[in-house]
Parts: sequence; structure tokens; C-alpha cells
Amino acid sequence: MRFALLAVAVLSAAGCRKVTQPPLVGDAAIADSADQIAFDIHYVMTDHGVKRGDMYADTMYVFSDQTRFLLRRVHGTFTTETGMPNGTFKGDRGTYDTRSQVLEGYGRVLLTSTDGKTLSSNHLKYVQAADLVSSDSAFTLRRKTEVQRGIGFDSDPNLKVFKCHRACGGEALVPLKGFDKP
Repeated sequence: MRFALLAVAVLSAAGCRKVTQPPLVGDAAIADSADQIAFDIHYVMTDHGVKRGDMYADTMYVFSDQTRFLLRRVHGTFTTETGMPNGTFKGDRGTYDTRSQVLEGYGRVLLTSTDGKTLSSNHLKYVQAADLVSSDSAFTLRRKTEVQRGIGFDSDPNLKVFKCHRACGGEALVPLKGFDKP
């Protein structure tokens, strides 16, 4: 009998605890704290007066005395120092810091080279001064008949010089020319 009363008391006490969830932070909270909000934006990315690309976004939230941007549905084009196309970038969300000149993409991020190679990841970082694209997240790189996967990479925006960091692997179609058919 004492055991039954003790069990009922413990269960009653456990049932009295109120469990609350933390508040969700969404666009409304971001919009409230932003210095400015802009829609359908176009921003020219430069490095020491040289155009390195164009950035577009559906929505931009401006913070920190107009030096940090939060972006929604961001895409951009990269150019060489001579103005030639050097790849494109697309992401669900992004950030851009004008002081460090770093553009980051989040969500479904896609980098496309001028010759059609594509790299997809959930995070991508572009450093203008070094003209370097990198990530520490999982990625998939697709070339004509090749698929490469791994975790983390460094590359130029046009995916010409590419270095995988770890868990590197992939598949490729290899033509069997010169072999006799059975």
C-alpha cells in the first residue's frame, strides 16, 4: 500500500512540471532588429576597385551600420579581374560582410562553372580577396560523366582548381574502346 501511494505521489509530481518550448525566431524578429530592409536587390562586389561579381537577392536585411547583410533567395555571378564570367552561385539564404568581403550561402546551394560543372552543398563560402570558394560541409561535384562527393573543399569560383578535404570519392563512366566484345 505504501509503495502504491509513493508511486502515485511521484507520478503526480512529475505531471505538474510545465514544459515550455523556446520561442521561434523568424523573419519577423529579424525584420524588427534590421537597420534597413530592401527587396529585389542588386549589389556589385568589388575588390580594390575591381569588379569581382554581382549579387542579387529577393530580400536583404541590413545590419551593423550597413556592413552585414542577411539575404533571402540569393544568387550571383563571379567575374575574373578582366571581367570575364567565372561561374554562378545560387542559395536559399546567405550572408555578406562588406568588411571581410565574404559571401556565404546556406540551404540548397549550387555553384555552376562556365563550362557546365555543378557543385551542390548546404553551405558555401566565397572570399573575394582570395577569389576562393570553400566549405566544410558535404558536397557533390558533377562533371560531364563524373560525380565526386566528399566533405569540405577549396576551389576557384569556376571549379578549375579543386581540392577535396576528406571522405573523397565518386563515380565515372569509362569508355571501353579497344576491348573485344564477348
